[in-house]
Amino acid sequence: MNRNDTGISKGIDVSLIWLYLLLVMVGIMAIFAVTYKEGDAVLASFFSFKTDYSKQMYYFFIAFVLGIFILLTDSKFFTATANIWYALGIVMLLLVFPFHSRVKGTESIIRFGGFQFQPAEFCKVCVCLALAKYLSLPNLDFSKTRSQLIAAGIVLLPSMLTILQSETGLALVYFSFFIVMYREGLPATVLVVGFSLAALVVATLLVDKNVLAVALTVVAALVGYIIYRQSRRKRGILTKVVFIWIICVGIQRFGVPFVFKHVMQPYQVERIFSTIGRDIPEEYQKTGSKQELQKPGKKDVDYNVKQSKIAIGSGGFTGKGLLKGTQTRYDFVPEQRTDFIFCTIGEGFGFIGTTVLLGIYMLLLFRIVAVAERQRSVFSRCYAYGVAAVLFFHVTINICMTIGLAPVIGIPLPFISYGGTALLTFTILLFILIRLDADRQMVLR
Repeated sequence: MNRNDTGISKGIDVSLIWLYLLLVMVGIMAIFAVTYKEGDAVLASFFSFKTDYSKQMYYFFIAFVLGIFILLTDSKFFTATANIWYALGIVMLLLVFPFHSRVKGTESIIRFGGFQFQPAEFCKVCVCLALAKYLSLPNLDFSKTRSQLIAAGIVLLPSMLTILQSETGLALVYFSFFIVMYREGLPATVLVVGFSLAALVVATLLVDKNVLAVALTVVAALVGYIIYRQSRRKRGILTKVVFIWIICVGIQRFGVPFVFKHVMQPYQVERIFSTIGRDIPEEYQKTGSKQELQKPGKKDVDYNVKQSKIAIGSGGFTGKGLLKGTQTRYDFVPEQRTDFIFCTIGEGFGFIGTTVLLGIYMLLLFRIVAVAERQRSVFSRCYAYGVAAVLFFHVTINICMTIGLAPVIGIPLPFISYGGTALLTFTILLFILIRLDADRQMVLR
């Protein structure tokens, strides 16, 4: 870390910048590997703004200049304007509804001539700032339910608006901010309830509904019997057990089918059931969706994942080399420059390449957590954990969906996937953190 007393480098954690630059370069190289056409002049094509790797390089230049501008900004600016940014983010999300363009099933994109902007992506920065601002309020008692509900509302409002724009993947990213709340005192019971609910949903999809209902009833009866034998406050605790049993059975028999049938899109439902290896039960299908999904000539819903796994597997231990892949070079893998770019690296550089990439991400995440823990300011600490949580969610889910361990929900791999909005968003997230860390001896409010 550079500790010079003058200039832009004062207090800057240079290791974060180097990791950022390394990931961006890997991304441009991966995009080049799948979109370069034989015979094109390499140098000229990089500056033409006609190829995807050329556009990504220009997006990087813009993002890096913006990052330098952020480093020149007073840290107090971010605390003073955090709520304004949040309001701006909500307004942008609302503007999507009248001005959106439908692109690949999502209605979350606004077009400006030849450019596209996705407010749901950028709004992660706004939420990160606003949540850090709220959690750092001097008189906040985060042990109170009211404070916890307000913090949850800050996170869930943009998430709900994003879901209404048919962008479920990005909407789920906002739930990563609950990690920040947990670091600041959110009871572990809330996380236990959340994970238990997720486990119940998965069990609902995997197990016959009647069998699961019987299993839940047996568990509730056993717990009730144990409590009845050992507890003096029998009535109150037994009432809670019965209430929880009713909630669980209601979720598995009515709640989950309702969400799958009336909230989620048919292709999303199909992807989830494809991941767990089951046909879609009739109660989870929208009217007419079965005919739509069975149209002649329609690709298998897990076609992307199958081709992605073939590409990664074909890379072997050392990979085939740059521009020598077959699955990715000849467009067998859809979205191979965006959501499935990890398979490009897997085919070209094999197990060694993907391991190195994961190592770089781990170094970045561990460094961010270390930076978070050395902050004197609660605002800076909360913001840093917010950045770590968002990056961790994106990396984990993107790679898992690429290798078939998670449903395809369409979120980019940070700093690597093609896309100007995503690259700008992750750059802004990281460079605001670097700027706040440079003034870590200050107590920002």
